[in-house]
Amino acid sequence: MRPIDTATDVLGAPLPLQEDYQRFLQLGSRRAPHTLYMHERGYRSGTINTDALGLRYSHCAGKRYSPAERGASARVNLLVGGSTALGIGASNDEHTVASHLSMLTGEVWLSLAGCGLNATQELLMFLSHQHRLGNIGHVVVLSGLNTLAQEALGEIMAAGHAQHQGGAYQTYLNSFNEGVPTLDTPRRQSLWQRLGHALLPRHEAPTPDWSLPAPDKRLMRAADCIGRTLRQWDRLLADSHATLTFILQPLLPWCRESLPDGEQLMMAAQRQPTNFDRLLADVQDSQQHVAFFRRIKSEAESVPCYDMNSMLSSSPVFGQSLFVDRLHFNDLGNNALAKVITAKLGLAQEKYSQRKVTPIKLV
Repeated sequence: MRPIDTATDVLGAPLPLQEDYQRFLQLGSRRAPHTLYMHERGYRSGTINTDALGLRYSHCAGKRYSPAERGASARVNLLVGGSTALGIGASNDEHTVASHLSMLTGEVWLSLAGCGLNATQELLMFLSHQHRLGNIGHVVVLSGLNTLAQEALGEIMAAGHAQHQGGAYQTYLNSFNEGVPTLDTPRRQSLWQRLGHALLPRHEAPTPDWSLPAPDKRLMRAADCIGRTLRQWDRLLADSHATLTFILQPLLPWCRESLPDGEQLMMAAQRQPTNFDRLLADVQDSQQHVAFFRRIKSEAESVPCYDMNSMLSSSPVFGQSLFVDRLHFNDLGNNALAKVITAKLGLAQEKYSQRKVTPIKLV
């Protein structure tokens, strides 16, 4: 399948890729009490497909894998996180970060990711499926922004806002769209229905007037939560031979000082910020970004932490259009992320290190 490099055309009209992801997220918004939010199980499309657990497939050596369909793999690796790790924006399952990691390392990488999950929920997902995973080699947590956004959501709920603001929050909570614009795709109406709607006055939904505490406090609380959770991950994996790495996921304003032409067009086409964008609107300063990552690294103690916002510039394709919105990547961007992770962690050499080599005698 030909890779798709953007979610909108130059006029801002939604393309099928964007519509497919939105339909997928809307289906997955039906949540039962006392269960961890998960996407639609057994979802099938030309863009994204999920297993019986609602987890996206990754591809390795011409085969597809998932936590529910691990096959006979002696060892698997995990990519954990939210929508960036899931691969929202990829043209198909073969172009997610997990699939690119599989291709680059020659090992199976499973996607253990879900839109809207914060650091604690990511850990709960691992606990829910740990018994299915067998021998684990590497765990890479590509995450951070959902935890930061949900710090703001907690404040909104605690503040007791007006009813229309609470409704806007509930809409966000049920959709977990993480920046994917909601598309209006109503069923086809009759001629009389269309005429009736045309004659009615237009009313736009009010923009939520959210009053949030100082961003530095939210940044520190979110960083502390991420750090605590990483220490819990470390203790859970202590009895295995798995390695654990945290990578702060990229946010467009944290990554770039100037935008390539394609990303400028994308930003111009997205006239209305999503609720998720609003929750991060006051934390996009570079100094806040640096303080956030340093706090995570300090709280994580011995767990290795890296910042993709700084590392991504090392990619040879950094000057090209990689983002489809402020959070998500096109196929080229996902490949760039995977290559930077592989190089930083030295994973590409592992398939050679397992070969038997005649020892050299020291004289």
